[in-house]
Amino acid sequence: MTAPRAVLLDIGGIFHLPDHATILGAFARGGFTADPDDLDRAHYVGAAQFRTDYDGDLPWAEYWEAYLGAYVEACGVPVERRAEVLEHLRQEFSTAALWTRLIPGATAGLAALAATGVRLGVVSNADGMVATRLREQEVLQVGPGAGVEVGCIIDSGAVGVQKPDARIFQMGLLALDVADEEVWYVGDMPGIDVVGARAAGLRPWVMDPFGLHGGADFERVASLSEVASLLPPTPEN
Repeated sequence: MTAPRAVLLDIGGIFHLPDHATILGAFARGGFTADPDDLDRAHYVGAAQFRTDYDGDLPWAEYWEAYLGAYVEACGVPVERRAEVLEHLRQEFSTAALWTRLIPGATAGLAALAATGVRLGVVSNADGMVATRLREQEVLQVGPGAGVEVGCIIDSGAVGVQKPDARIFQMGLLALDVADEEVWYVGDMPGIDVVGARAAGLRPWVMDPFGLHGGADFERVASLSEVASLLPPTPEN
């Protein structure tokens, strides 16, 4: 396996997941008591609904409804309660500020990845505020700071282009001054991240900590630490 010169990272499913307290509140308003231990896995079950086998434009509305449906099913919501629970979940999921829960182990994995010397950057669909959130949480930032230093944070809300459009990935390549074939991209939604990364010439990896993508035609990892383990420790990279 040829080591990349750079790794670009998504945020949702890689660093952030929906805030537990907010989601549990939505479930409660819908008349269901969810188990907090089910919530993180529910996201990845939902993310798996973003399939790669579509033609033309991403069928966002269809896939998003499939995400939410899979999410509540994975949390054990009875069929008769799902419509009401979904109504409250849609309201909470309508704001990007929901995505603030730091995934356990993500910061340690990022530090291990940075220690290999590979160039790092972020390309994410967000609301224009992801750089601020990550700096405040001391996860990462462009330039010196308390978190890991990265070369770019490309936020769709700031640049006006969304994945899977290849142009947003190309912005990351330009910022890091690397060629497409030298870059890996780590995301969590195949229909967005695999399709977009491939269109831009990058090598995609899907974050799959629960082993939900068996038999898929894309490569998978369970953590950022696993990504780091695939790279040689070459500070000069």
